[in-house]
Amino acid sequence: MTRSPGTPRTRGGVRRWIPAVTGALALAAGLLTVGAPTASAASLTQVTGFGSNPGNLAMYEYAPDGLATGRPLVIALHGCLQSASDYHGHSGWAQFADQYGFAVVYPQTNSTNNVLSCFRWFDSSQSTRGKGEALSVKQMVDKAVAQYGSDPRKVFVTGLSAGGGQAANLLADYPDVFAGGAVDSGLPAQCATAQGGASGCQNSSQNLSPKQWGDKVRNSYPGWTGSYPRVAIWHGTADTTVRPVNGTELRDQWTDVRGISQTPSSTRNLTGGTTLTSYNDPDGKPAVQLYSISGMTHGLAVNPGSGTGQCGATGSYYLDTICSSYYTAAFWGLDGSGGTTTLPAPTGVSVTGTTDTTATLGWSPVGGAASYDVYRGGAKVGSVTGTGFTDSGLTAGTGYSYTVAAVDSAGTAGARSTAVTATTTGYTPRCFTANNYDQVGAGRAHTSGGYTYANGSDQNMGLFNLFTTHTLKETADGYYVISDSGC
Repeated sequence: MTRSPGTPRTRGGVRRWIPAVTGALALAAGLLTVGAPTASAASLTQVTGFGSNPGNLAMYEYAPDGLATGRPLVIALHGCLQSASDYHGHSGWAQFADQYGFAVVYPQTNSTNNVLSCFRWFDSSQSTRGKGEALSVKQMVDKAVAQYGSDPRKVFVTGLSAGGGQAANLLADYPDVFAGGAVDSGLPAQCATAQGGASGCQNSSQNLSPKQWGDKVRNSYPGWTGSYPRVAIWHGTADTTVRPVNGTELRDQWTDVRGISQTPSSTRNLTGGTTLTSYNDPDGKPAVQLYSISGMTHGLAVNPGSGTGQCGATGSYYLDTICSSYYTAAFWGLDGSGGTTTLPAPTGVSVTGTTDTTATLGWSPVGGAASYDVYRGGAKVGSVTGTGFTDSGLTAGTGYSYTVAAVDSAGTAGARSTAVTATTTGYTPRCFTANNYDQVGAGRAHTSGGYTYANGSDQNMGLFNLFTTHTLKETADGYYVISDSGC
C-alpha cells in the first residue's frame, strides 16, 4: 500500500507518525507489501550460525535436490515490507534454480533494523565492505559456498528496490566475491551514505559524471585491481518511487567502472514493452545491460506462465511485464549460454499452405527480433523480417522439415524452433526405361493389334516385342508419356 508523508500508523496500540521522507523510510512509500503466496517450508530453509552477523539479518536458502558441486550461487535481496519467502515465491529464481542447477540464498532483514524492513542501502555503517549488512551477506556467501560446494567464481547478487540498492553496494564492496549482479528498480552504489541523502537519490538526478559515479565504486574497495562484475539494470519508465534516472546513473556508473563507452553496442526490443540496451566489453561480450520497461511502475518484472522465458507470480509490486529473472540468468550465463543473452525459439510455427513446388510457413512474433532465419533440413534457406516465409523450387509430393530462429539487431540468431513438416502437393514424376514387353508386364503400357501403347496417354510405342525400348514418365498416378529424350 502507499503511505503519504505523515500518515499515522498504529503499532503496539500506539499511534505513531511515519514520515515517509526520512532516510530510514526512504523506500517505504509505495513499496512492497506482503500478502501474496509464499514458498513452502520444505522448499525454503532458514540457516543459523553463518557468522558474526553484524547486520542482524536472517539467512534463508533454497537448493534443488541432488545439486552437484561446482554450481553457481545466487544471492537475492527482497524489498521493503517483504520477506525472503515472499521474494522466493514470486521472483522466479526458484524455477531457474531447478532448471539450471544452482542454489539461492535469500537474506532477510527485519523491523528492528528498519521500521519497514528495508535493507539499509543508505547507511554507510551497513553498506560498506566489512561492515553491517554488507558483511552479513558476505558471511552468508561463505556459508553457502562451503555447504553446497558452489563455484566461488560464479557467485551473483540481485535485489529489488532497497534490496537493489544494497545489491549495487555489495557489487562495489566485494568485486572479489561477485561475478555479476542485477539491480531491479534500485539505485547506484553508494548513492547515499547517510539517511539525509536517501530521498534525493530516489527522486532526482545527482548530476554526477560517469567518472564520479565510477569513483564511488572504486573507492568502496580501494585496493582492488581485478575486474569488476557484469551488471544488469532493470527499471520502469513510470517508476515514481525510485525515478528512472537511477537506471541511467547505474548505467553510467558501471560502464565507467568497466572502462567502456556509454554509447550502446546494441539496442533491441523485448516482450512487455522492454527495450534492452547493451554495452559490450572489448571482447564483444555484454558487460552492462539496461532494461527499460515502458509504462512499468515500481517493482519487479515478472511474466507468469509456462512458456520459454516466462516466470514468477504477480502480486503487490510484482508486475506482469517480462520475466526479469530469465534474462538476468541468461546474462550471467547460468543457462549455459556463456552470458550472451539470445532470443528464445519462435513458437506457433506451422505450415500455412503448400503447392506442388512451394511451402508457406507462419509463426508467432518474438520480442526483440529484428529478423528470422528459416532452415530446411538444417540448412538456411531464407531470412525475413516478418513472421511468414514461402519456400519455392520444391519437388511435388515431397515432405520437407523446417525450423525457424529469431535474430536480434546485432545479427545473433537465437534458439531454433521445434521442427514442422510441409508436404508439397502433386505427384512426383517417375521414369522407367524398359523394352515394350516388360513395360506391358509391369502395367505401364498395354497392347492392341500387335502394337504397344502407354497407359493413360495412349501414345504408340511400336511393336510389342523385346527389341523396342522406351522411357516412360509417370506424370500422375497411372498416367505415362514417352520421354525418350530425357526424364
